[in-house]
This record gives sequence, C-alpha cells and structure tokens, in this order.
Amino acid sequence: MFGTYIRFQSKDMPMDNNFKIIEPDDRCYLIIDLKSFFASVECVDRGLDPMTTLLAVADKDRSKSTICLAITPAMKALGIKNRCRIHEIPKHLDYIIATPRMKRYIDISADIYEIYLSYVSKEDIHVYSIDESFLDVTHYLGLYGLSAHDLALKIMNDIKEKLGLRATCGIGTNLYLAKVALDILAKHSPDFIAELNEDTFKQRLWTHRPLTDFWRIGPGTQRHLNSLGMYTQKDIAHFPESILYKQFGVNAEYIIDHAWGRESCTMQDIKNYQSRSKSLSCGQVLMRDYNFDEALIIVKEMADELSLDMTAAHVVSNNISLFIGYSAETFPPTGVSATLQVTTNSYRILMDAFVQLYTRSAMRDVPIRRINVSANSVMDECFEQYSFFVDPSVMEKDRKVLQSVNEIKDRYGKNSVIKGMDLYEAGTSIQRNVQIGGHKAGI
Repeated sequence: MFGTYIRFQSKDMPMDNNFKIIEPDDRCYLIIDLKSFFASVECVDRGLDPMTTLLAVADKDRSKSTICLAITPAMKALGIKNRCRIHEIPKHLDYIIATPRMKRYIDISADIYEIYLSYVSKEDIHVYSIDESFLDVTHYLGLYGLSAHDLALKIMNDIKEKLGLRATCGIGTNLYLAKVALDILAKHSPDFIAELNEDTFKQRLWTHRPLTDFWRIGPGTQRHLNSLGMYTQKDIAHFPESILYKQFGVNAEYIIDHAWGRESCTMQDIKNYQSRSKSLSCGQVLMRDYNFDEALIIVKEMADELSLDMTAAHVVSNNISLFIGYSAETFPPTGVSATLQVTTNSYRILMDAFVQLYTRSAMRDVPIRRINVSANSVMDECFEQYSFFVDPSVMEKDRKVLQSVNEIKDRYGKNSVIKGMDLYEAGTSIQRNVQIGGHKAGI
C-alpha cells in the first residue's frame, strides 16, 4: 500500500489505522481494464463463464489467417496468444468461434462508462481504449471514505454485478505507474488489483524483464536499449542521460522519467491538450492479395470516402498522403505525399491527386495488402483557397453534391448511394459501409 488514502480528520478525531493523511497535491489514479473484453461479452451473452469457456472472437468467413480479436482467459491459460491467428489454435481444441459484433461491444463500453460516471465526474475520466479507462480519484477517496483499493474493488464489483464482466485495475500515484501496475502486476493479484508508487516501483519492477512489458517500450526500442547494455529499468535509470538523449532524442525524456517511475502528465493535461495540426484518414487491410489495377479501385473508393468525411466535418486541405503496404514482407511499404494547388475537399480534385500518387509510386508487380489515404493539416472550410487552373464554380458544385450524398447516407444508410466502381469484384466499399472499425457491426 502507498500513501494515497485521503480521509482528512480533525485533531480531536482518533486516527483510523486504515487511512493515511497525505498532502492535497498527491494524486491517485486508477486504470480499469475489462478482461478479454470482446470474448467476455460474447460469453456473457451466451450465459457462459468467460473464465472457464474456450471462446475466440474472429471472423472465420475471412480466412484461416484471420487474427483473433480476443480469446477468453481459459484459452490464454492453455498458452494460446491473445492476438493469435485461427490456424495457430490447436486443431484438437474444442472451442467456440464468435463472429465480431462491434456495435454490441461499443454499447457495453458505453454502459461501463455510465458506471464510472456514477462514481466520478467526466472531467476525471480519460477513455484510453474501448475497454480501458483512467480515473483520477484523488478528490473522491475522502468523499467516499474509502481507500483507493476499496474504491477500485467497489467499481469492479459494480461492473460484475450489472454486466457480468470481470475487470482488472492498476492504481498509481501517476498515470504511468497505474498503467504499469495494471499491465504487469494486476493479472497476478488474487483480486486483480495492483498498486504502485515510485518507491514500490523500484522495489518490485526495477529489475523486471523484458522491457517490452512496460508501457511505450516496443521491440525496436528494447533492441536499441539492449545494444547499449540496458536490460532493465534500473539499467536505464543509472545510464548516462547525455548518451540517452544522443541516442533517442526528445524521447529520452520519457524513457528516463519512466525508468524512475515518474510521469508529469496529469488528467488535466490530457483534457486541456489540443493538437497543433489535425488530419483525417481512412485505411484498410485487404482480405487477399490485390494486384496493381485492383488496388487502384480501392484507392479511388477511399479517396471518395475521405472527401465525404471532409465535407461532413466542414474541413479542407492542400496536403495529402498515401500509404501502401505489400504482401511480400521483403518489400518495404510505400509512403508518399503531395501538396495540391488548391485547399479543398472536392472529390474530383482529391480523386485525381490520389490516383496520380498511386500510379507514380506503387510497385506494379508486387501484391498489395494495405492502403491508407490521409488529408493532412485540415482546416475549416472558410480557409478554402482557389487556383487560376480550377474553376471555383466546379468546386462549389462538388461540395453541394457531397453534402447531398452525406444527407442521404445519414438518413437511409451508407449503402443508399454507391458508385459504379463499388460494384467491381475488387471493391470493398459496400462491405465496409456495414462494418465498424473494419469488423462486422453485428447486433
């Protein structure tokens, strides 16, 4: 336990041994994660126990190489990796394959958020992902007369009773420590709750391996650190900072701070953050290898989708980017960008620009598997700029067409208006229009 319990008592009151008075500036954060969220929802909806049922969430209609979005804890206990592919699951295993239902998961996530709101204000909640949320409970512990551990347990039990879902929780004196407590320690705790402050972080995790278990350290960063002789957070903490800054640049600051268990970012910082530049993008992983001409159809569909999204958001841009990932891993992905002569959201201009980018940069004889298109540094439509080479009346006509298309789609569904190219066998737009996040929406 650490000093995050804040029941303030008068001098005349006897001291309660279960609570410790701390300085008002000390923070206490929870991060609550739903165990195997998608798989648990599927189990609960079937009246099954997620902790004992063998179930994987995956779209078996795609291919044997389809990645499982989630598997139950019972399957993890057998040594099966969470993000495995269907063909990697032992063939002798008798398990349930549940088709993804993204709308259902979003609805349940909203129900969980409603439970959080019954304990803390929305200003003290940061939704980190569909199944993880940070809660700043600093000023609520005294209000409820509970320790951070007891408050976390109360919220987790509330989720279990109302939705049938089990949760895990990390508690920390800063956001980083809460996240690390969740990711590394909570799963091994009897009540699935773990707590850390800077001192206990050093005691319990300074020599923990591998480094990739820690938030924001990926395989590439770990290899770089290992090459310099650092294998633990303690190694990083005692390594010369000047060399770290030389090797990692500005990223060295958070690498060093995290090695000591420090994190300066607060919930208020997150709420106040505003990006200097904004972009809109859409991307997809194709379900099979596409040749050059087939992938061109996808680029056109996505350029059209991006233009509609920009029109709906009332933004324009004069800079676009195209990313192409190939099926053959020996070929590096292609990433290109271009500056337009106009600042616009016209589908006519964007379509032509993306087609030119694609035809100039894509490898013609290598199968394509991933495509992403982006409009960078978008700005309000009031900043739209014209060119001597583009008729303003044409751009205005395009905008009115797109606005009408968006209105029809909003009222009657995204597939109420489609283009001829969407009917090609290689097209994916019609199918994607009934998906959420690239997966089946379900019911």
